[in-house]
Amino acid sequence: MTTAANPVQSGEPVPEPACVLIPSGDFLMGCGTGRDEEKPVHRVWVDAFEMAVVQVRNRDWMVFMEATGHPPPKHWRDPDFSHPDQPVVAVTWFEAVKYCDWLSGLTGRRYRLPTEAEWERAARGGREGRLYPWGDDPPHSWPEYVERWGGEVKGPLPVGRGSRNPYGLFDTSENVHEWCADWFDKNYYAASPERNPRGPAAGERRASRGGSWRHQIKVSHCAARSSIPPAFEYADYGFRVVRDVVEKTSALRVR
Repeated sequence: MTTAANPVQSGEPVPEPACVLIPSGDFLMGCGTGRDEEKPVHRVWVDAFEMAVVQVRNRDWMVFMEATGHPPPKHWRDPDFSHPDQPVVAVTWFEAVKYCDWLSGLTGRRYRLPTEAEWERAARGGREGRLYPWGDDPPHSWPEYVERWGGEVKGPLPVGRGSRNPYGLFDTSENVHEWCADWFDKNYYAASPERNPRGPAAGERRASRGGSWRHQIKVSHCAARSSIPPAFEYADYGFRVVRDVVEKTSALRVR
């Protein structure tokens, strides 16, 4: 039985996520009217990869915990965060990486966190210069604004409830901030390589992308960058996995 004390039933199947293919290509990364760390706008090439349609859910994390003996995160039994289909929150960057490694070993596919460049390319949905995943209109004009950020929102919604971006991804501007693989450097764009940038070699904070149920105005546009130390556990932080492309892929290509 699913309860607030035990958010997810045991015996869930292996949480191999539904993914979409993000095709290889170049795009303009950054925002000329954004914050300093979003500049300069620069063109980068990203090789093809597959991204999970939704963020990692509580039900997925439960399978991971049962298989590995990993302890539950903070807020696991809090009713505002315990729905099986809500994104798992308050996991550190290290825990997110551990989940990816576990899923890779279980499935034989290489799962990992996305780079900042991969995440931004995916969020833009293949639309050059698109400001938000839904287009260029500001957040308050978005039909889902009230449900996402209006009133007294106390936690994220179950994943996959809103609209998709052109690649078929849910929740890239809202719900939870998503950990990325990169170390964060606000000046990185000035020295970023043109092909498959992966962030600086070292740092003190790990990059994250996307808006959340708690914050949206500054971080819901596609180019917005954020970061926290990798050991932090915040109730508005989760993650989404990507996987490398194989020759014969089962991913859905969204046109």
